[in-house]
Amino acid sequence: MYRTKTCGELRLTDAGKEVVLAGWVQRSRKMGGMTFVDLRDRYGITQLVFNEAEDAGLCDEANKLGREYCIRVKGIVSERQSKNNKIATGDIEIIAKELTVLSSSLTPPFTIEDNTDGGDDLRMKYRYLDLRRPAVRSNLELRHRMTILIRNFLDNLNFIEVETPILIGSTPEGARDFVVPSRMNPGQFYALPQSPQTLKQLLMVAGFDRYFQIAKCFRDEDLRADRQPEFTQIDCEMSYVHQEDVLQVFEDMARYLFKEIRGLELPAKLEQMTWHDAMKRYGSDKPDVRFGMEFVELMDDLKGTSEFSVFNEANYIGGIVVPNCADYSRKQLNELTDFVKRPQVGAKGLVYIKYDENGEAKSSVDKFFTQEQLQKVKETTGANNGDLVLILSGDNVNKTRVQLCSLRLEMGNRLGLRDKNVFKCLWIVDFPLFEWSDEEQRLMATHHPFTMPNPEDLHLLDEHPEQVRALAYDFVCNGIEVGGGSIRIHDTELQERMFEVLGFTKQQAEEQFGFLMNAFRYGAPPHAGIAFGLDRYVSIMAGLDTIRDVIAFPKNNSGRDVMLDAPSVIAPKQLDELQIKLDLKE
Repeated sequence: MYRTKTCGELRLTDAGKEVVLAGWVQRSRKMGGMTFVDLRDRYGITQLVFNEAEDAGLCDEANKLGREYCIRVKGIVSERQSKNNKIATGDIEIIAKELTVLSSSLTPPFTIEDNTDGGDDLRMKYRYLDLRRPAVRSNLELRHRMTILIRNFLDNLNFIEVETPILIGSTPEGARDFVVPSRMNPGQFYALPQSPQTLKQLLMVAGFDRYFQIAKCFRDEDLRADRQPEFTQIDCEMSYVHQEDVLQVFEDMARYLFKEIRGLELPAKLEQMTWHDAMKRYGSDKPDVRFGMEFVELMDDLKGTSEFSVFNEANYIGGIVVPNCADYSRKQLNELTDFVKRPQVGAKGLVYIKYDENGEAKSSVDKFFTQEQLQKVKETTGANNGDLVLILSGDNVNKTRVQLCSLRLEMGNRLGLRDKNVFKCLWIVDFPLFEWSDEEQRLMATHHPFTMPNPEDLHLLDEHPEQVRALAYDFVCNGIEVGGGSIRIHDTELQERMFEVLGFTKQQAEEQFGFLMNAFRYGAPPHAGIAFGLDRYVSIMAGLDTIRDVIAFPKNNSGRDVMLDAPSVIAPKQLDELQIKLDLKE
């Protein structure tokens, strides 16, 4: 054995024992005739002591050690005189007797400490060094623990873990596929799965009535903090269940995880909010309900009641009440106006009303509205003296609500109302079955083509499909969509109607999903499922803003792996084998 103990387990009760440790040099310092070395491994840090008076040669070897040298040390555990209460091994040190350099190291490009001096790109290039940092490693340990807990929880409920193929056929719905050329089938391509959706439905037809998988998924999407081109899902499917059955099982799983990981008790029953209410109250289908500032519609109070054309031409006027912010300065209000005008938000402007300590109103539209009219807004919004009301308007109702949502979240951030140690979870239900795609100029499935329409709305499917609700549900925590799923269509005729509404010809439906349609003809059970983003789930538990820090080897915002330099050009010989010729557009 290279070591008898780890660098995180020795305590004062081990004093006098001879031990062998191995790890990396965190730092070293020379003080008089003594050299102190902090030795680090995955489990912690232990201080080593080399005494020039006792062994000058050994001390001289220790003085040659550089940061991140990998070494092995034999020594005696001794009580430390100057104790360090910041580390678990701070009561002891090792009086070194033997030193072996297992591997020397170049000077690392950044410090391997929690507060490192390395930028994102540099740390991603040397990710194997970044992973040595305790803060990063602890995220991976949390991920490991969560996956073990999830597997055990689902196993106890008779779920069976089944692996599904990574090389599958391409489907036109949803995000863009990553495609893989087939050498043995020239001119044909596999696709990497966006999710194991159709495969897990086939498992239900096969009689595996409770399936799960910690599944790798791939989507060729533009990236942001909570997206990666490859990500991991907790993918689940169940037979012979209704919507409430699914919600109960995975609400219990959330309750179990928050208790085990964070020591927190979620409510006995989570709130269920309809998509319509979520958009009306928060302008988002993943509302952050850790704080208030719910939207108040002001059409009756402000449209057509003055000569202010911006309001008079609007199809939606909505506001939020920001408590105790009537003292906001002109500079602060200008900052908020600039914020909503950013391309990411897209509003044309911002109207404010301040209500001072005496309740008197002061507004950016004073010249258009009387004090009496502004007091009516105060009454409608429920604002108090000292509050600030922020108002947006526009001709597209949902678009303006989404803009107001961005403003609400910005105010939540500014006022410290989005505490990462507070967790508010809920279900969003009754999604629209279809949504309009400007890019495709047609209706698209909001979730996917296999989502069951609400039986109450089936009569609308042919004439008014945009009004049909789906038996679909999303699990939301702190304004983040952590998971989502739906009841599935298991009736072949209804599935064919869905494809028709989505614009598929019978031939296209057969080419893309014939295998599934054919399977349904052999006694498909009623079934439903859900998938959680494991990366997002872990990042929420860890209190992080990005999922990159819970992934061992993530891509950057351009979808590149800067450590492996991927994607990269392949050799002409490989292209020849695939019978592919590149014709790149400039």
